[in-house]
Amino acid sequence: MDGIIDFQSVSKRYNNTVVFESLSLELKPGVVTGIVGESGSGKSTLLQLINGLVQPDFGLIKVFGQPIPSENLPSFRRRIGYAVQGTGLFPHLRAERNIGLLGEVEGWNPEKTESRIEQLMLLMGLNLRLRTRYPHQLSGGQQQRIGICRAMLLKPEILLLDEPFSGADPLTRIAIHERFLDLMVTEPATVVLVTHDMQEALRLASELVIIRKGKVLQMGSVKEVVNNPNDEYVEKLLGNTHAP
Repeated sequence: MDGIIDFQSVSKRYNNTVVFESLSLELKPGVVTGIVGESGSGKSTLLQLINGLVQPDFGLIKVFGQPIPSENLPSFRRRIGYAVQGTGLFPHLRAERNIGLLGEVEGWNPEKTESRIEQLMLLMGLNLRLRTRYPHQLSGGQQQRIGICRAMLLKPEILLLDEPFSGADPLTRIAIHERFLDLMVTEPATVVLVTHDMQEALRLASELVIIRKGKVLQMGSVKEVVNNPNDEYVEKLLGNTHAP
């Protein structure tokens, strides 16, 4: 099976800081891949490279089987949903407008936008009465669900998640995880989940990529990585985890 996201000998640095050096990585389509590593390991930069927000210094990145285009990036990015840590919601917009903004950009009529907003809110377990609230009137968990709704509005083929659940308390996170998994059954996508939380990755992902200091230490199915950690660092990250 060909990868939907393919890094070919990619290097990226900021000033004297090397983020990636000759990184080669191919991600499978139609599954949730957990990118796990400590802060500063390059996880967020990986997503920014996929979305064309930053450019590699060397190497090639293919998405949807083609090199990332140098022109018409907005059209390319509309095929990719993106949810970030802290939700990134616009504080001056109500929840429904935060979710539906890209529909307006795409020229959807109000009825289509409203229908899609309601569909996503229900899928994520949000009371429709929350749609008229501003972000500061929502709990952290509600904000995160709104962020996922916004990222999924255009039914993206790829969904990039950068620590999107990290601000919620443990019980709220579990509830959001369950809703997210239900959403992926209803609206499947290729998901790249960046997290420093191994338990979260194991709960949501079927594939794992373990990175440290810009290098891939191990990748494979959850079962393969859990049962056969090939590095002391990977073993430490896994702790006493058992394969699901």
